[in-house]
Parts: sequence; C-alpha cells; structure tokens
Amino acid sequence: MTLAELVREDEYIWEVPEGTAPGMRVPGRIFLSDALMKYLEPGAIQQVANVATLPGIQRWSLAMPDVHTGYGFPIGGVAAFDATEGVLSPGGVGFDINCGTRLLATTLFKEEVEQRIDEFLAALFQAIPSGLGSKGPLRLSETELDNVFSSGAKWAVNHGYGDAKDLTHCESDGCLDGADPSKVSPLAKKRGKPQLGSLGSGNHFLEIQYVDQICERHAANLFGLKEEQVCIMLHSGSRGAGHQICTDYLKVFQGASRKYDIKLPDKQLACVPAESPEGRNYFGAMAAAANYAWTNRQMMSFWVRNVVEQKFGATATLVYDVAHNIAKLERHSVGEARKEVYVHRKGATRAFDKDSSYGIGQPVLIPGSMGTASYVLHGTKKAMTTTFGSTCHGAGRVLSRKAAKRSLTWKTVIENLRQKHITIKTDDLSAVPEEAPEAYKPIDEVIEVVSKLGISKAVARLAPIGVIKG
Repeated sequence: MTLAELVREDEYIWEVPEGTAPGMRVPGRIFLSDALMKYLEPGAIQQVANVATLPGIQRWSLAMPDVHTGYGFPIGGVAAFDATEGVLSPGGVGFDINCGTRLLATTLFKEEVEQRIDEFLAALFQAIPSGLGSKGPLRLSETELDNVFSSGAKWAVNHGYGDAKDLTHCESDGCLDGADPSKVSPLAKKRGKPQLGSLGSGNHFLEIQYVDQICERHAANLFGLKEEQVCIMLHSGSRGAGHQICTDYLKVFQGASRKYDIKLPDKQLACVPAESPEGRNYFGAMAAAANYAWTNRQMMSFWVRNVVEQKFGATATLVYDVAHNIAKLERHSVGEARKEVYVHRKGATRAFDKDSSYGIGQPVLIPGSMGTASYVLHGTKKAMTTTFGSTCHGAGRVLSRKAAKRSLTWKTVIENLRQKHITIKTDDLSAVPEEAPEAYKPIDEVIEVVSKLGISKAVARLAPIGVIKG
C-alpha cells in the first residue's frame, strides 16, 4: 500500500479510505505532519487497513504519529471493538503486555544531581535488576504470584512497597478488573515468578531527567513539576510472564479464528469474539499480566525512593503511571450512542480528559529515545471524540534494532551522549545502538502533532542526565 492511496483530511489527518483494501469495515486514520510523512512505511499503512477489516470495529482504525510496523497491528495503533459483537486480538496488545511508563518527581534539582551522577546511577543500577533475563530479589509462592496477578499494584502497597496514594496516581488504580490467574499457563507463571521487580531489556530503561521547560504552568503546578527539578522515569512491563501469555493465546487464537469463520488478511491478526470462551480466557490472562506489570513498576519505584533518600536525603513522589500495550473495556461515544468497547492500544497511551486525582486531564507520559527529551502531557476532550481517549506512546522507531546495530557502534553512541552531558550505565554495551536517538523519529515533532491535533496537551519537557538501559 502506498502513500498515494492516502487522502488528506486535515493538516495532521491522513485517511485510508474504506475500500482501499478488501474487507475494510471502517476507514483508517493516520495522524502525521508533513515532516513525519517521510518515515511512514507502506507496511504500516497496510496494517492500518488490515485492522479495519476485523469484526465489530468502531469508527476508524487509528495510527498515532509514532506509527511503525508491528506484529499484526502497527505500533501506535488504536482500535475499539464492540463489546458484544467485536473481537479481541493479542496482536492489538503486543507481547509485552502493559509495557508502560511511570514518572517520579523528586525534591532534588539538576545542579546537585549532576555533580554526583555517576554515584547516583551506580546506586540505582545496583538496586534495580536490569538486562535480558534479569531477576528480581523476591521469590514468590504460587499463591503470592496469583495474588499479584489479581491485585496489581495494590499487592505491592499492601506488602510495604509504597503507599495507597500511589494507587490513585496509576491508570486504573494499578489494577485491571477481570484478571483470572487460572487462565495463565504454568510456563507463563514459571517465567514470571523470578522477575518481579526487574527492569528487563530491549527498550526498557530507567532515566534520570530534569524539567527543562514548563509548557503549561497550571497543570505543571498540579503535577508538582518545577523548572530544573529532577525526575525519574521508569519504562518496563510484564516481563516474561506477559510475553508467554501473548505467545500462548496467539496459538489458541490462530485455530479459533478459523473456528469462528473470521476472515483474516494477515494471520498475525488472529482474533476471536470477545464474548467467546477463548476471548474471555485471553482477557483474564491479559489483565493478569497487566496487573503484574503495574506491580513490577510499583516495586521498582520503592527502590528508587530508597536510593533517593539514602544518597540525597530527598523524597520522590509518583506523578503518574500509564500503560501503552493493553486492551480495556471502556465506554465511549460512537455516533449518537454511548457504547462499551474493547479499546486496543498497541504502543499507544490512554489520554482521558478527566483524572480525579488531579482534577484536570489525565497525566500522559511520552518518552523520547535515549538521549532525547521526554514529555509530560495531559489528556483532552478532543482525544475522547477523536481517538477513543488515546495518544502516542513515544517517538516511534525509524530503524529496526538490527539496522541500528549495523549502522552505529556503541562507542559512537556513548560518545555522542557524553557530549550532551548524558551518562549511561548498562551491562550490555553491544545493545546500546538499538536505542540510539538516530533509531527514532524526532520527539519534538511527534509532540507537536498530538498537541496541534488537540489529543493531548504538553505540560513539561524533560531532558535526560543519566540513563540505565535494560
């Protein structure tokens, strides 16, 4: 599928007309600026069209400005399916279920941290296990693990890892309803048991940042953000448990799609009716993985706070925690009606217009690549009517991990970071090029698109000082 097949609806809205590909039930919409169009892959356009063929899809198949090709759905893809007549698709959630981002605002400021950045990073690196196959310090029983799957971040708080106020600053209070640990395979549980409280690998990171620009003063004050203030951003998910749950149900769904006579343009879009036994089982297991991820980030936050207190005598407050690989049952306006829909956000972030803990639009966290800025935003009414309350989740890749490693060396990347006064710590230097700034779209341009569209509003820009790469 080519760029020529897109119809420009607005400065930042490009439509894939219904009928562009066989079987489309709704049009597709891709949100991009002229500057970002050069990064749009034909394969991503095709995936937007393919998603539009799935049963029960509502209004549009959407792609955020960080869009690039993924497994089945594009990364940056959003689609809502009727709760009774629609489907659930693991490809619309991803392998790293509830991969998400969490931001802690400290009482420290840039100048005092810069002078001790190596010491700070070393202490955090020691406190939080990171890297491929990394294991957390806990050894859970089967019953305890099931409680994590059921209760989410509340389990961590109840065991002393933070306090109840943290839960009010988490999407869904850190727990997705409907989790069913009995639908999680023994292998997924085996993989999840030793990894709780660990960062993981790939694009997961812990970043020491400071607020280098306030974009909206009122919201920044509500979120507790000030110029030069040091923040800690965590990016991680459900680790091996979530990956295995996705793998398990893809195998089930590939057969079940045929059972329910669902015609698929791509086998990676394997799906089943949401109300089918297979659909209910997947949702129960997916929700369990989401809850594991919220618990994981809550525990890592606890250890971050310990380091901040022990090294600096300072404190760290949770600003917010958002998921960006998840399917959720939500109520949205579809035409003149309010409907229950399963919103799939694959590399996309919830951006609701109301958050009871702050009294304005829900905080949104959009990280850049290693070495570039990240942003705090808030959700808007426009997002509720335009994107099912969604926005992008990051800058979006322009180079695959393999391509980045072919074109860049770790020495070059680290030297470039050093010249920007950014320190990096990792156990795997060979993987550093995978997350280099050159591998991603320009984050400032991506943020401009979501801001100009009005689907999220920038509150503060955060610049990195130090990075721990998983």
